[in-house]
Amino acid sequence: MSSNIEGMHDPFLFSAPTAALNTPLTARKIHIRRLYEVLQLSIHRNDLTRARRAWSILVRCKEISWITIWNVAIHLVEETSYGDDSARKIELLRDMMLHYPDQRMAVIKELVFRLIFSGRHREALDELELLLTRYLPSFPYQDNPVLHVYAGLLCFYLAQESVNSETPASFQPSFIREATAHFERAQMLDPGNIVATSFLHKIAVRSLEFNIQATQLDDSDDEPIIQDVSHPRPKRLRQTMSSP
Repeated sequence: MSSNIEGMHDPFLFSAPTAALNTPLTARKIHIRRLYEVLQLSIHRNDLTRARRAWSILVRCKEISWITIWNVAIHLVEETSYGDDSARKIELLRDMMLHYPDQRMAVIKELVFRLIFSGRHREALDELELLLTRYLPSFPYQDNPVLHVYAGLLCFYLAQESVNSETPASFQPSFIREATAHFERAQMLDPGNIVATSFLHKIAVRSLEFNIQATQLDDSDDEPIIQDVSHPRPKRLRQTMSSP
């Protein structure tokens, strides 16, 4: 029977989470693969209750290492009583950053995405800067242009926040400098990175416009103020003809 199973085409919709479930395809592995199918189909149908039940069984199987499919675990984190599950997912991701260094590269991308999705842009930038300053001298962080693009985009976004309510269109120069440095680093690592190239061009254009406006403002301050001392012209009175 096992030989017939091995000779069949793959009857499953989703690829196996681990290579150990591919061969030899025993009856136990078939059941695990089917359970994994239930998990994935339940997620696609947004039936998270059934997906969590399938997940709770899968993680008990010795053939499954949950860390290899941690992104599924993040998706299945139960919602809080207020319906906001982002805080629990963020805490789980931060815990994974500390305890699973092999997955740190993928986890930081998910963590930054979750923080941005929650509107915590400054916090997302802090997480990236902590990673880049702590692990930058080591591989593979020093040669990863994606992390620098993420940091550059966050700096560029934060730079657009108004310094005060009277100047809603102002930019914070410190964030612009940081964004430029990150984009230039990403472009050096990946010359074909269109995101880094596009935003470097945008920053250059914006800086040029700002310099032109500043120059015009300085020129206008040097011009003497001319006061009009002439007497106002008298208003013309509209003549009306009385009817005879």
